Amino acid sequence: MSKVLMKGNEAIALAAVAAGLDAFFGYPITPQNEVPEYLSKYLQEKGKVFVQAESEVAAINMVYGAAGAGARVMTSSSSVGIALKQEGISYIAGAELPCVIVSVMRAGPGLGGIQPSQADYFQATRGGGNGDYRVVVFAPESIQETVDLIKESFEIADYYRNPVMVLADGLIGQMMETVDLDKPVKKRHIKPKTYATTGTKYHEGRNVITSLGLDPVYLEKHNIDLKNKYNEIIKHETAFEMINMDHAEYVIVAFGTSARISRSAIETLKEKGINVGMIRPISLWPFPRKAFDLIPKSVKGLMVVEMNMGQMLDDVLISDKGRHKVAFYGRAGGMVPEPEEIVDAILNFDSKVVES
Repeated sequence: MSKVLMKGNEAIALAAVAAGLDAFFGYPITPQNEVPEYLSKYLQEKGKVFVQAESEVAAINMVYGAAGAGARVMTSSSSVGIALKQEGISYIAGAELPCVIVSVMRAGPGLGGIQPSQADYFQATRGGGNGDYRVVVFAPESIQETVDLIKESFEIADYYRNPVMVLADGLIGQMMETVDLDKPVKKRHIKPKTYATTGTKYHEGRNVITSLGLDPVYLEKHNIDLKNKYNEIIKHETAFEMINMDHAEYVIVAFGTSARISRSAIETLKEKGINVGMIRPISLWPFPRKAFDLIPKSVKGLMVVEMNMGQMLDDVLISDKGRHKVAFYGRAGGMVPEPEEIVDAILNFDSKVVES
């Protein structure tokens, strides 16, 4: 298939269908409403399941049930809606079930506004559910990368039996770009889903799927097993891009839309004779800490750029281990930075330095 011009939310829907999506459960919320709208059409054409649930809480529990039955399943929402799904996400992670969650971020806190934001970094990477669980989180920079990451996320979710979140924002959901839906992605060897409640084809007796563990000896072992799995994810699924790092004086650290805008700022700074590189985390969890070990000695400092008040900043400070001055520039409430603002922040780097 040649490249086709389409809206981000439509591309999200078509990518999920291309990845073999069996069922979608969701509830409307701006700015991701087109995702369920398109899927209601595309899934029906494929003879698959689409349900608009009565709430976000209902939707995530339907995801839990369908994943337990062995289906490739997805939900999508935005910020406030993801907050309501957090309990169910913890259940799904605890029960070791695969699913894909798409979060198209809007401004907060609370009901906030409908403009694009990156203020759900903590929500995605730390999670609002209870217990020692992790969700794999990817942050695309373009619609093509969103498509690729969604298709790969289904593979990763099935391989590790774990929820995977694709964290976009309102700009990516609403803008239009050309995409190639047939672009291949890395495949995993997916074992038969012998854990699923699909009868006794792979086992004798009943399969019981639950996140309840009343025996502390069992539950501690379960947590240790989960931690071992998360260590494997850190080892094999950490993803990042390093841009223009040779002889860089400063390095911008940015993800998603902020990274996209920062690329323009880097070109402007180059015209001014200032060489600036960029570390672009593609996986927000696992966070690419090893990228910071590769920063060249020419670098004077790091500038974290986000569409929030400094959430990824914490991970950058931890990963840099005090080796550089770290500065921050952010916009919030749905405000999107202009490249010129990032240029100015680099030119006035020392005034933006934060306490480590």
